[in-house]
Amino acid sequence: MNKTALLFFPACMVISSLVSAQTASVTASGRIINKDKTAIPYAHIILKKEKDSTFTAGTITNEEGRFSITGIKPDHYLLETSITGYDTYTQPVFIGSLSEFLEIPAIELTQKQENETKIEAITITASKKNEIDSRLDKKTYSVADNISQSGGSVLQSMQNLPGITVQDGKVQLRGNDKVTVLIDGKQTALTGFGSQTGLDNIPASAIDKIEIINNPSSKYDANGNAGIINIIMKKNKQNGWNGKAGFTTGLGSLWVRKENLPTIRPQYTLTPKINPSLSLNYRKNKVNIFLQTDNLYTETLNKNEFVTRTYDNGTVINSQLKRNRNTNFFTTKAGIDWNIDPQNTVTISGMYGSEKIIDRGDQPFFNGDRSQRLRLWQFLEDELKTTVMGTASYQHKFKDAGHVLNVGFNYTFHREDEKYFYDNTLPSSTGTDAFKLLSDEQVYDFNVDYVKPLKYGRIETGIKLRNRSIPTNMNFIPGSNSVLDVSAGGKADYKEFIPAAYGNYVFENEKWEAELGLRLEYVRIQYDVNPNHPTYKSDGYNYTQPFPNFRLAYKLDDRNKLSVFYNRRVDRPNEVDIRIFPKYDDAEIIKVGNPALRPQFTNSIELGYKHNWDNGYLYSALYHRFAAGTITRISSIVPNSTLIYAIFQNAGKSYNTGLEAIWNQKISDAYSFNVNGNLYRNQINAFTVQNLYPEPNTFSADQQTAISGNVKMNNVFHFSKGLDMQFTLIYLAPDIIPQGRIKSRFSMDAGVKKAIQKGKGELFLNASDLLNTMIIRKSVQGSGFAYTSNDYYETQVIRLGYSYKF
Repeated sequence: MNKTALLFFPACMVISSLVSAQTASVTASGRIINKDKTAIPYAHIILKKEKDSTFTAGTITNEEGRFSITGIKPDHYLLETSITGYDTYTQPVFIGSLSEFLEIPAIELTQKQENETKIEAITITASKKNEIDSRLDKKTYSVADNISQSGGSVLQSMQNLPGITVQDGKVQLRGNDKVTVLIDGKQTALTGFGSQTGLDNIPASAIDKIEIINNPSSKYDANGNAGIINIIMKKNKQNGWNGKAGFTTGLGSLWVRKENLPTIRPQYTLTPKINPSLSLNYRKNKVNIFLQTDNLYTETLNKNEFVTRTYDNGTVINSQLKRNRNTNFFTTKAGIDWNIDPQNTVTISGMYGSEKIIDRGDQPFFNGDRSQRLRLWQFLEDELKTTVMGTASYQHKFKDAGHVLNVGFNYTFHREDEKYFYDNTLPSSTGTDAFKLLSDEQVYDFNVDYVKPLKYGRIETGIKLRNRSIPTNMNFIPGSNSVLDVSAGGKADYKEFIPAAYGNYVFENEKWEAELGLRLEYVRIQYDVNPNHPTYKSDGYNYTQPFPNFRLAYKLDDRNKLSVFYNRRVDRPNEVDIRIFPKYDDAEIIKVGNPALRPQFTNSIELGYKHNWDNGYLYSALYHRFAAGTITRISSIVPNSTLIYAIFQNAGKSYNTGLEAIWNQKISDAYSFNVNGNLYRNQINAFTVQNLYPEPNTFSADQQTAISGNVKMNNVFHFSKGLDMQFTLIYLAPDIIPQGRIKSRFSMDAGVKKAIQKGKGELFLNASDLLNTMIIRKSVQGSGFAYTSNDYYETQVIRLGYSYKF
């Protein structure tokens, strides 16, 4: 049986989640009146299960005749209303799975004159807040439950999540890295506006949950065709003083997997990891004050890539790119919630992040048989990224439950202060290239969101306005032997203006669910460069585009549901994708942006199926995405040079088709497992592009196709006395990358945690890549060259941590 068949079999059968389902709940409310439309206070409201009339919940109406019942699970119920002097009123109630809040239409009671009971069916919808909710478009995972990756970064926590793969430090959903990452539902500079930078440096200890949204509705920004990952930070609202303190330490690169080539500095081993964290919360009366602070310090063998390059003229060059990295990421978030009254709340919060990265690297170049060193390239990169964010929001709750108006303003300042020094040692001379880049990003976001519950669903609508500017200044001092042009520095100014409006309608009854939304977005981008730049000129674009989304679901019965999805999304080039300043990716690969890069528009369709049973569920989805103007990085060489220039281009049409499945099964109170599989086919059509930098050259590529996927299995054990264990297996099949392929990868992770101190304390121990098998093996075919590479970067890490709640 071939590898594809081996992958296809488990992918079709099963797929997994990392956490057990959380309890679904709904808040249902309404109003009791008489025939004169006058409110009836102090009426008794009782909710019973329809199948056996068991009591579920009860309440009484207030002076305005209103009532509210919280914590209701999706099911069929009877709602009974009674008060002295009026006939008892009973009606069947269906609790659905689409809206967290619903308003029951006004119930009119009849004064006692005759024995008559009205029966009038209504529908109430609810939100199923488990990791695979009934809409089949969102999965929610608790970071604390991911035992085998506790104590690391957010990126490391994501590696075990179903549907997610990590490649070259970027998150992929269903084999696609065009993912938008949000923090608390907002794009921020911590993760990049419309991109996913910095995930490997954000401490997982600051995070509460991670949401994966494969089919976003119109209320989300249109960016990110592969979907959205929403990182929800910790925030407590318990009464009085409370909090949590934690400390994690660990070691990575426990031994040398492949020895250095001769004459370079040692690679990192036994690299330390230190992560203290503290959360505090005080709530009293109308005020809730919160603070979350985390610091993640790591030393990492960030890259250890051995490369063999073969050029068309027969030249063979062997090299090793080794990068020892020190990172310190400090983040703190503080704020206050002021509950002015039951209907009005104001929240003011601020976030500060400081990310310090120091890279020390070596790259020796040898001839084909490694008998002669041709050159040695060594570098020091010193980066300080500072982020300050301020948020003010106002929420007005109308008297109907779930009927809300939210207004928010967000300001972000993000500074990149980067210095690079590259020493180029040849047999006869040595030179140093020096760079200093300063970039100050400012973003203003304003949004208004309105939600109105209906008898059979809800309406969501809103507007959003963003103004963003990024002036950048690059100072370049070339040394002797420099391969970059002397005009590589200079100034550039990126400006972005995006107003958008959206509307979304959700409908549900006992058999059908529907969601229809439309986002209308205007975008104006302007990128101004130095008028004397030898290659690039100022450029920009604008568009007004609709981005619709649609979902229709049919409930075959209480355990089976079919859904079909459609949405249209866009991937706008990030500022770094069009940045004109060349940067060393390694000594002979130069990265440079392309101001002529344009957005990539993608249409997605999906057919989903979910089957529930008492101790588990099976979820599967067949999906297809097709994109125009596919954004990819093209590597090519210019005549009479061995330098490779990697430049982003719009490469034409591409397709991504696949099958995803998730199987979650509880075997007993002591053991449950889940398996996640994804089988997909990627295709990039043949294309021809012209790279302008450093001089015009044409690159053509034939059509590329590959069948790939991944399988993940999580085994979770719950022993007595608060002892839990998790064991994870991950297999990533071969896949295509721009101009090449990446080979299969495999790893095993394990973790154990123990509740102590009467449940207030917790100890955990985990290890990633137990067998040290995660090696990145690539082959690339470029214009005039080809290369193969094996990257033995740090993947094996052991962590020990302790936390205490107070």
